[in-house]
Amino acid sequence: MKYTIKKYSQDDYSIWNDFVGQSKNATFLFHRDFMEYHKDRFEDFSLLIFEEEKLRAVLPANKKGNLVYSHQGLTYGGLVYLSRLKASKIELILDEILFFFKENKVDAFYYKPIPDFYFSEGNKEMDFFLVKRGAVLERKEMNLAVNLTALLKISKSKMKHFRRIENLDLDIIEDENFDSFWEKILEPRLAEKFNVKPVHSKEEIEVLRSKFPKNIRQYSAYRNDEIIAGITIFETKNVVKSQYGATSKKGEEFRALDFLFINLIHKYKRKGKQFFDMGIVDEENEAGYNKGLSNQKEELGCSVYNQDFYKIEIK
Repeated sequence: MKYTIKKYSQDDYSIWNDFVGQSKNATFLFHRDFMEYHKDRFEDFSLLIFEEEKLRAVLPANKKGNLVYSHQGLTYGGLVYLSRLKASKIELILDEILFFFKENKVDAFYYKPIPDFYFSEGNKEMDFFLVKRGAVLERKEMNLAVNLTALLKISKSKMKHFRRIENLDLDIIEDENFDSFWEKILEPRLAEKFNVKPVHSKEEIEVLRSKFPKNIRQYSAYRNDEIIAGITIFETKNVVKSQYGATSKKGEEFRALDFLFINLIHKYKRKGKQFFDMGIVDEENEAGYNKGLSNQKEELGCSVYNQDFYKIEIK
C-alpha cells in the first residue's frame, strides 16, 4: 500500500473534522475548533495519513523542540481511525508515522491514548504495536470513573447525607452561562486552596460552549438563590466527564458537591450513558496519587481505570 503523510494545515479543516465525526475512537476534543482555542500555546504537529489519496487516519499532536506529543493541550489523544480499519493496516500506518518522524528529525514520540472505557469497540491496537517497536510505558495515572451500566456502588455514608440534604431545598439547575460558577466558586476556591487557576479561563470555556453546546454543560446547586456548588460537564457519546467540580465554604457545610454529583450520576445513568468519568487523582508525592481524593471518588461509586503514557525513541 502507498501511504502519504502530511502535516495539518488550515486547508484541511473540513476534511479533518468530517473524518473525526465518522471515526470509531474520537470525541469532540479532536475537532479543530476545540484543539485550536489555545493554538498560541502549542506548535501544532497534527498529521493526516492517506492511502492512495484516501484519508485513513489522523493524529492530533504538537511538537516541542525535537519531541512530538499526543497533543498536550488535550486530556487524551491517540491515532484516530474508522471502525473498518484492520489491525494490520494500523501497524503499517504506525510504521509510516515513525518513518515520517525520523525524516523530520524527531527524537521521541509521547503517546497518551484515550482511557479504555470511552469506546466499547476497543482502541488498543496502537498500544500493542508501539510496544512491539520498543515503546515503554513511561507512567500510569489512576483515572476514576463510575460504570453506569452496572449496579451503582455509592457508599452508605454518602447516601445517608444525600437523603438528609434532599430536605434542605437545594435547587439544581443547568446554567446557561459560567459567570456564577467561575467567578464565585471555581476561581476563588482554586486560588485559595491550591494557588492555581482553572485550565480554561471563563472566556475560553464560553467560546468552547458556543461551539459545542451539546457537549459542554454547566450544572450548579443553589440555596436561596445563592450558588454553593457546580460541576462543568464534557459530554461525549458514551461518557460524561466532570471537567471541573467545586463548592463554596457554605456548600461544604451542606455537602452540596456530593449532592450534585449523585444527582448527575443518576441523571446520566437514566440517559443511557455508559461511564461517568471523574478524572485522574495524580499528585507529586511519595504515593503518586491523592489518597483523599481517590477515597472521595470511590465512595461516589468510582472504580480505578488506567490512563497510560507511552514513549518511543525514534531511531
